[in-house]
Amino acid sequence: MKSTFVVPTDLDPVQRHPKAVEPGERMRMHNPLCYGCGEESAEGLHLQMFAGEDFVVTASMEVAPRFEGGPGVIHGGVLATAFDDVMGMVPMLIGPSAVTVHLEVDYQLPIPIGSTLQFTATLLGRQRRKMYVEAVGHLGDPAKPVATAHGIFVTINAREHFAEHLENSQLGDDYKKRMSRP
Repeated sequence: MKSTFVVPTDLDPVQRHPKAVEPGERMRMHNPLCYGCGEESAEGLHLQMFAGEDFVVTASMEVAPRFEGGPGVIHGGVLATAFDDVMGMVPMLIGPSAVTVHLEVDYQLPIPIGSTLQFTATLLGRQRRKMYVEAVGHLGDPAKPVATAHGIFVTINAREHFAEHLENSQLGDDYKKRMSRP
């Protein structure tokens, strides 16, 4: 079932940011403690994401036993989190930081614990600050998706957006130092 997710027809032109990683290269984490991609997130998803051609991000995730929802399968919320994080990397190919303002997931097949879930997220277009992204999850055959997702991400000024929340982070002092640099 599909909701009312609609990509506008009057999209802005986009180009890959000159500092974006090259296709095939691993993308940097959102932050070291990010639940989705952070290497220092003890119980995180530990997604490994790579830049693709144009405005595409690919990723893989081991479906660990701690992600169990129904007996022997991934929890739907964990899957939604993975989609959110993978699609949230797409704006990094364009440049500005962005946050999720809309996320929808269509669950098609159970995803077994112990499997390797693969994702492909693609920019559908940009309109001013909004970026429209879609993603597909599969277990090795992109023609047989187990889930799909759509999201809208809005560009932000990261310094302003996160400024009043830094004290809540385990890395707050590090972030304060970085954000105080010109």
